[in-house]
Amino acid sequence: MDTKKVVAGVDVGGTHTKIGFADKDGNIFSERTLLTRDYKVFDEFIKALSATIEQMKNNIAGIELVGIGVGAPNGNYYKGTIAFAPNLPWEEHLQFVDKLKAFYPSIPIILTNDANAAAIGEMVYGGAKGMKDFLLVTLGTGLGSGFVANGKMIYGHDSFAGELGHVIVERNGRQCGCGRKGCLETYVSATGICRTVFELLANTTYPSAFRDKEFSKIESKDIAKAAEEGDKIAQEAFEITGRMLGEALADAVTITSPETIFLFGGLAKAGKLIMEPTKKAMEENMLNIWKNKIKLQFSELQDKDVAVLGAAALAWETI
Repeated sequence: MDTKKVVAGVDVGGTHTKIGFADKDGNIFSERTLLTRDYKVFDEFIKALSATIEQMKNNIAGIELVGIGVGAPNGNYYKGTIAFAPNLPWEEHLQFVDKLKAFYPSIPIILTNDANAAAIGEMVYGGAKGMKDFLLVTLGTGLGSGFVANGKMIYGHDSFAGELGHVIVERNGRQCGCGRKGCLETYVSATGICRTVFELLANTTYPSAFRDKEFSKIESKDIAKAAEEGDKIAQEAFEITGRMLGEALADAVTITSPETIFLFGGLAKAGKLIMEPTKKAMEENMLNIWKNKIKLQFSELQDKDVAVLGAAALAWETI
């Protein structure tokens, strides 16, 4: 029986860490999840991660693990570290690759920012296959982005390039977890749209399903459902969110001139509620040379585990 070569794709999140074994064609053979916040000490998390990978290996006959790719918030591609990730429960500087290498010294381990991993997944397995220039925007708890130009991920000199979520769109605006005020992700994200709903509740008298709800009990999917049912507050929240995203994307186009912009993540699942105001504002604010030239579409991997696939693709790319 031939041995099947696989890599482990690891998506490190503030709540969950997902691990998947994938072959070169993007077929996922096994998946597991760790609760990130169960591990208060980083070394204990690394031990649990390696133990989980070993269990997955032992449960599948005839496979060979040939690499590990990791997508993580504030992941540094050059150094293999995670720095100042506010949603992770550990210290500021994490020697992620070096720590994991102690368990897997003979195979390559590569780490990058989680949004960059998603962009690589889109390029290798999704709608960006064959594209040289595109932008992927992840609309989750925060706003992440991966810029690809001339067929290469843009990392910058320090691996932190492409932080669209931390472009300031409202000077002295909403407080951001990064320490600054008015960052795009404080308005355009699952968290951001919830904040917008509460501002609208305070500033209008429209009846709404959210008037008797606590902030912590509202999710972006609830806002999408209410908007579809005619809730004016929810509909206005999507109009505001889409407008701000479209304006920011029009500005981003002037930097790398992407062929296509892909939207991915929980907020993107709202479909036309987010797409229509975003597209309208993007075109209204686009420099003339790019008007009606840049495609805006949802990720083709929307219903797949794109972060795991992206991390796996990162490993295959290196191998």
